[in-house]
Amino acid sequence: MSDEKEQFEALFHDTRAALLGYLTRRAPVEDAADLLSEVYLVAWRRRADLPDGDERRLWLFGVARRLLAEHHRRSLVRADVPPAAEPQPATGSTGDDPRGLVVRQALASLGDLDRELVTLTTWEGLSPAEAARVVGITAGTARVRLHRARARLARHPRLRELLAEGDEDIGVRNVAPVPSIG
Repeated sequence: MSDEKEQFEALFHDTRAALLGYLTRRAPVEDAADLLSEVYLVAWRRRADLPDGDERRLWLFGVARRLLAEHHRRSLVRADVPPAAEPQPATGSTGDDPRGLVVRQALASLGDLDRELVTLTTWEGLSPAEAARVVGITAGTARVRLHRARARLARHPRLRELLAEGDEDIGVRNVAPVPSIG
């Protein structure tokens, strides 16, 4: 086996679970595997352009993000949905869980870039600097946007109610609910 093929297989092994999780949380489950294969197809075709080290993982997240955007655009065209309609995030593992729906509603109140930064740092475990590289902004801009987005989430009424209910369930009283997101 060639060294190039071995390196690519190692990259696949090291990143597939994280990328599949990322895709599954943002697209219907039945589409996530197809999108994952497209990510690696792009990576294989552009293997000469792959960055070194951990940047490869971030580059793959960026490819996945662009493929998801294209997937959502194609879905809107196929469904003949007016352009003003926004695609709803996939339900992922929340199913019919009302708590998951509240979290998704709170996230939907954010702009696209802020929502992506929050979910990349919270769900995908990226640092603000890594998330910034994925979405193509500076690390400083990402930190400011994350701070503001988290503050907006902390003020979201339904999310505050959900967190207050959680505090009551575990016996915490008179504590202002503050989400710990990322």
